[in-house]
Amino acid sequence: MKQRYTVFRRENGIYYSLDTVTKKRNSLNTTDREEAKRFLNAINEACKQPAINLQIAQVYLQHSDPNFAKRTWQHVMDEMGRNKSGSTKKRWDVAMKDKAFDLFRDLALIKTQAEHFFDALHRGTVSTNVFLRRVQNFALDMDWIPKAVIPKRQWPAIQFKDKRAITLVEHQAIVEREKNPERKKFYELCWHLGGSQGDIACLNAEDVDWENRTISFTRKKTKVPVVFHLGEEALNLLNDLPGEGFLFPYLVRVRAGDRATEFKQRCRGLRIEGVSLHSYRYAWAERAKTCGYPERFAQEALGHNSKAVHRSYAKRAKVKLPSLEEYENKAASLASATKQ
Repeated sequence: MKQRYTVFRRENGIYYSLDTVTKKRNSLNTTDREEAKRFLNAINEACKQPAINLQIAQVYLQHSDPNFAKRTWQHVMDEMGRNKSGSTKKRWDVAMKDKAFDLFRDLALIKTQAEHFFDALHRGTVSTNVFLRRVQNFALDMDWIPKAVIPKRQWPAIQFKDKRAITLVEHQAIVEREKNPERKKFYELCWHLGGSQGDIACLNAEDVDWENRTISFTRKKTKVPVVFHLGEEALNLLNDLPGEGFLFPYLVRVRAGDRATEFKQRCRGLRIEGVSLHSYRYAWAERAKTCGYPERFAQEALGHNSKAVHRSYAKRAKVKLPSLEEYENKAASLASATKQ
């Protein structure tokens, strides 16, 4: 069996060990050649037994799965991509091109060490952390690896960039400066509905129920149907849009990334920082919480069933809490009126 560790001497005369797998170098703290050899033999003997156990495990696993030794992380990524479609498939394919994954994508699963993943996480971004977790979990679920490369509790925490809602003043400035009528209406409808840009861009005239003053659509991300009751401003806005077919015939054909880029350009021209089209969702949630809109209604409108998710959207909303005494007096008044 090939020895994992080798020895070399630096110009200062001190001997070092070299890990041929991780390429790490450690000082043996000696200038004596024979002593360095004894240290090296001890290190190789210490790692020999785990290596033998690994080889034995490979023999058993290859008997039950002939592709076990050949399967790489690129294979895992490809298999996961086959189960996706539409915009989700596009996002996945882009994420899998992450250069940080090049450090191990052609590496056999059974030969993967935690150092390979940690190096990728240090070089990558938040997206690297998010998607690498999914890749490892998929390999575990398929029994393609005997145990996690990095245990769940040892994963670096995911640190998302700070996000904020777009303010009314910022929204009005963007709308006033926008010269394209369709794009202007699009931003205004995003403000009223708080939907994701993809959902709003794909709205049809047939989605509007003028008699009941509602607009309904199914969220692309969660496949959950949503029905909005419309106020006067939103109804007046819809009156200026096409009476049949797509409400935004041009924007519906534009890629989501291009719509986001166009919005970012508008913000840059007005020196508005820290917002994106998704900020309209944060703004809608904050407005809902500030005015006392019931949380369960806001959850349905935003398409989220989790209270934690919704509260993360509205974490910056400033709410003036009424006194308990005020509520007790109202309750007493109602009870008195009921008895009469």
